[in-house]
Amino acid sequence: MPNRPATAGISRVPMLGRMPSAIPGPAPAPVPATASRLAGVASSPVREILALTERPEVISFAGGLPAPELFDTAGVRAAYDRVLADGAAQALQYSTTEGNADLRTAVADRLTGRGLATDPADLLVTTGSQQALALVATALLEPGDVVLVEDPCYLAALQTFGFAGARVVAVPTDEDGVIPAALEEIAARERVKLLYLVPTFQNPTGRTLPAARRAAVAEVAARRGFWVVEDDPYGELRYDGAHVPWIAAHPAAADRTVLLGSFSKVMAPGMRLGHLRAPAGLRRACVVAKQAADLHTSTVDQAAAARYLRDSDLDAHIRTLCGAYKERRDALLEGLPQALPEGSRWNRPDGGMFVWVNLPEGYDAAHLLKAAVEHQVAYVPGAPFHAGAPDPRTLRLSFTTHAPAEIREGLRRLARAFA
Repeated sequence: MPNRPATAGISRVPMLGRMPSAIPGPAPAPVPATASRLAGVASSPVREILALTERPEVISFAGGLPAPELFDTAGVRAAYDRVLADGAAQALQYSTTEGNADLRTAVADRLTGRGLATDPADLLVTTGSQQALALVATALLEPGDVVLVEDPCYLAALQTFGFAGARVVAVPTDEDGVIPAALEEIAARERVKLLYLVPTFQNPTGRTLPAARRAAVAEVAARRGFWVVEDDPYGELRYDGAHVPWIAAHPAAADRTVLLGSFSKVMAPGMRLGHLRAPAGLRRACVVAKQAADLHTSTVDQAAAARYLRDSDLDAHIRTLCGAYKERRDALLEGLPQALPEGSRWNRPDGGMFVWVNLPEGYDAAHLLKAAVEHQVAYVPGAPFHAGAPDPRTLRLSFTTHAPAEIREGLRRLARAFA
């Protein structure tokens, strides 16, 4: 009798009832926690407010955003077109960490022309000046190192130093910026690794550190032995007064100053192009840190920026920006007396993007923000910018994003909210 398949005679009727359940195994082990250095680093309230005010009906004084209608769109488009037409294979390829040679030459020429002798080899191109700051922190800071900052301070710098595990110490300031005597006193009792400043049209206050104080800062750094990180994203947006020399140009600080720069405010923030100028040893360390971070900044964006600087007149474009932004600053300043509570104080910046406001005693800018948003206007409360004791009465107003008519309407809404 022939062999039959093993399945012969087995019923094909579907099985009724439930299949036996699998034997339960051990519960999955939890994944490791995020790094402890994240514990003390908060999300940026500026970015959160920007997300809150994305609605087009909101007039926002919150973000430090360039005016999009003032972008030189035609010139930038032409630069990309020429780069891709003349050498797409190279523009779309990997590149060197240090950055596009033509772009570094153009940046060096601009710095030299403004009084700071610079060679292309002194520069590293970065993905925005924010990355430049992060690279410097990576190259210099150990957990627990002391970093001095002006108070109030640029928010993203506080985040960067928090990630590095640094101990941030606030240096007292007045309407002219860091007070040299206070800097000397702190540097005498602390083992300082670096001082971070935005000396020109500071974020958030818009103030400018005078030349005499810059010289004093350089001398304290030389005497006490720490680095100075001089962040200058706004320096070319000057509406009144004369250029003040960089701290990096002072002889006492030449071997210990890192100058950070950016094309975001004068060309286009979406290109994410910045640069750092540093002494050779620190610059090489930043190159290694950048290789670990992103290998190099976008090749095609660097090439387009270099081509733009060759074919277009960036200085003429900056003059156009300054003319428009000065008008917007003045519209904001003219309307503040009617918009803010009686007894409020504010400054008059010579350039940049920001006006710093102090409300009268008893007011809380963060508490009032909800009412402002309900009236379809927004600003940034000042408390998060403080590295020392926060002042709840302070707030930052940016004037570059909106035309004068929108600024006036935004101030009318702000007056209703504060009322």
